[in-house]
Amino acid sequence: MERVWIIGSGRFGLRAARYLLRQDKRFQVVLVDSDPGKLDPAKGLDCIKVHADGIAYLDAHLNSWDLPDWIVPALPVHLAWEWCRRQLGAAMMRPVQVSSQIERQLPNPMRGPDGNIYVSHANFICPANCDEPHDVCTVTQEPRKQEMYRLLSRLRFENFSSLVIQSRQLGPGVGGYAPKALFLLLEKIKAVNGPFLLSTACRCHGVITGGGLEGETFLGPS
Repeated sequence: MERVWIIGSGRFGLRAARYLLRQDKRFQVVLVDSDPGKLDPAKGLDCIKVHADGIAYLDAHLNSWDLPDWIVPALPVHLAWEWCRRQLGAAMMRPVQVSSQIERQLPNPMRGPDGNIYVSHANFICPANCDEPHDVCTVTQEPRKQEMYRLLSRLRFENFSSLVIQSRQLGPGVGGYAPKALFLLLEKIKAVNGPFLLSTACRCHGVITGGGLEGETFLGPS
């Protein structure tokens, strides 16, 4: 049995839980959300429902000796960034504003209100059940462009290092990563010199957050 933590019980989190629980392969699903109203629609699902802040839950319960097999981020925040920042401390790992010039190197970039940059190979709304084929786009049937996680890992902009965690597909429209990948990302952050771009990306889409460690002169206001 594989254990999956779904952080966020909104539309995407619930869809992920329902999909995984329908599979012949056995999954133990933990569904976490701070809003009990968002957990109510999951009452009929055979999963563990946890009323808690998703980032705080991950920070408190993710440890190196008892790991789930997968984490599915389903919150409207950059979960990998938020977890790493909790681990290192908000005063140690701080956001860095990234110049809009970077957007010239990115496919279909869009700035979020939190300063994150969202990128996509698609200029349309992807189907919810896309199975992310490796060779062609589900919608256009055209050859797939370079995988987004590879594109972002090779991104060169000013003096920023690029650190990427790959979101892997657990099913159509359901992406996640192994906890070990998060711990590896954390070690890379500790070792980086200068500012960095922390990204989570699958083959088609990604989110980028600029960051840096305390003590570096490039840091702006948090």
